[in-house]
Amino acid sequence: MRHSPLSAALKDAATLPPPGPVPARASSAGIFAPPLVAVAHGSRDPRAAATVGALLDLVRRRAASAGYPGLDVRAAYLGHAAPALGQALGALEGEAVVLPLLLTDAYHSKSDIPKMLHEARAAQPRLDIAYGRPLGPHPLLLRALDRRLAEALGALGADAAVPPEDTAVVLAAAGSSDPAANAVITDLAARWQSARGWRAVLPAYASAASPAPAEAVAAARRTGARQVLVASYLLSPGIFADQIRRCFLAAGATVVSGVLGAAPEVADVVLGRYAESLADGAAAAV
Repeated sequence: MRHSPLSAALKDAATLPPPGPVPARASSAGIFAPPLVAVAHGSRDPRAAATVGALLDLVRRRAASAGYPGLDVRAAYLGHAAPALGQALGALEGEAVVLPLLLTDAYHSKSDIPKMLHEARAAQPRLDIAYGRPLGPHPLLLRALDRRLAEALGALGADAAVPPEDTAVVLAAAGSSDPAANAVITDLAARWQSARGWRAVLPAYASAASPAPAEAVAAARRTGARQVLVASYLLSPGIFADQIRRCFLAAGATVVSGVLGAAPEVADVVLGRYAESLADGAAAAV
């Protein structure tokens, strides 16, 4: 039986180890791991909070292998769900690490969350808050995209039906008014195409940027590809995920993958960003 690069990538992703031991700090009581507060966008769609909850459950389980057994991991939301970031931080004392559960560095991570952290520090001057980087870009997210696309192809029975050189992939993101954030998606598409050998990998956006889904599928067809696959570069289900699926299938895409969600690679990126924040804090304290 012939296996496509996506099948191999799915096996690789499923056995990918968690990050190596992350920097820990010693206290008089032993190893000290500040609580992790993961800030998601939030949605009125209950599937979104359920997906964030499943991801953070996986982070807790994989934290033990990464050197932080019993890590206190909490969710917060920018809107449409509780608790808000200020509420989550209000329940903590001492130290906390705040990480944006966002795939690009755009308005929310550059403006909204820093403003909320400024307010939290004013309200709790004794709480030491470290602020980490968004999840993307990160090489492990390409593995997560491989996983979800392979799952979608397997469910369709299309895995290995068309060779990669005859396959175009559309990397579908939410879109941003920040050109730098969209440039990250374009760069990610180029790196994914180079790594996997597809005929093309093209970016597309659900809103705020172009190309739109139908334009991206048409451009993919013009490359001469026999099939067009769509990889959803979204963390949680909701309005954008539903819109992407609906619009791309209507435009003639072969398959649309599910959101990244509680993929082990995403959990490992969260732990890696947490480790970076601790290392940055330790370096600043030297």
